[in-house]
Amino acid sequence: MVSKSDDINGKAVCGICPHNCSLEPGATGKCGARKNVGNGLVVPTYYGLVSGYAVDPIEKKPLYHFFPGSVILSVGSYGCNLKCDFCQNFSISQEFSVPQGRKLLPSDIVQDALKVENNTGIAFTYNEPVVWPEYMRDIAVMAKDAGLRTVMVSNGYVNPAPLREMISYIDAFNIDLKFFSNESYKKYAGGTLDPVLKSISAIAKAGRHLEITTLVIPQLNDSAGEMKALTSWIASETGKDTPLHISRYFPVFRRKTESTDPSKIEELHLIASENLSFVYAGNLVNTTLSDTYCPDCSTKVTSRSGYTTEHIRITSDGNCTKCGRKIYNYLTCS
Repeated sequence: MVSKSDDINGKAVCGICPHNCSLEPGATGKCGARKNVGNGLVVPTYYGLVSGYAVDPIEKKPLYHFFPGSVILSVGSYGCNLKCDFCQNFSISQEFSVPQGRKLLPSDIVQDALKVENNTGIAFTYNEPVVWPEYMRDIAVMAKDAGLRTVMVSNGYVNPAPLREMISYIDAFNIDLKFFSNESYKKYAGGTLDPVLKSISAIAKAGRHLEITTLVIPQLNDSAGEMKALTSWIASETGKDTPLHISRYFPVFRRKTESTDPSKIEELHLIASENLSFVYAGNLVNTTLSDTYCPDCSTKVTSRSGYTTEHIRITSDGNCTKCGRKIYNYLTCS
């Protein structure tokens, strides 16, 4: 999609993400999913090879303000351009040798999506979609022609030019803002903070639907100060109404730190809510912190239990029935 050749030594520079991998002929980038095939071309290694394929509640992405209560056909492939030691999908993002999966044409996926009842559209998720933009684009363009919406669940570690193209065909984004510290990004994710912040800003300025997720990991990003700084930045850069999902961490992959204490999630939820209108707690049971309340009159407008959503006091056009405050811009799929 984006590459630059070096005529002196035959290398090709992949321009998809800030790593800007300089690849010898036949070499694969840090993501494990893009390869220099010669003539200055860097191409996706696993075009059309699907690792995950399921109909999910839209809340699972998580997206709480984009057609809440609907479902979405979700598709994933292989590879990731970050190297988080706490990755929950490491078997398809980092530790894969000969990927197992079936080949699906873009037309196959779109036709399947059209058959699903109450379906919002197609979500690109499970592994990192940034590393397979050609496949994502081909599906998305066909999906939009068929009247379907598109969702991208991403780490946001992408260069500006490829992101602009993605924004042109993606309707909604959930961006994983892992830390609000450049040093933490370098040490624990193998990337840097600034490109992610720039991606979030660009998505918001383009008017696309945006939600943000932060996984709270003990001793890494669970301080009150970091949450205050993170949410203050979101409020000033993308707006107070940007939904933020604060998720509880559980040990996985190479990180064996104990699970986040639920009380810590509750504490950070309270702090985040000082700056943002819509803050949600994820990976907690028996909680009301995933419900939606009107920021103006405090009325509970939507109740959530797991991935089950019940609208209580919301109009058909997404307003609070008590005070009329706009809550959802996207409410029904019809």
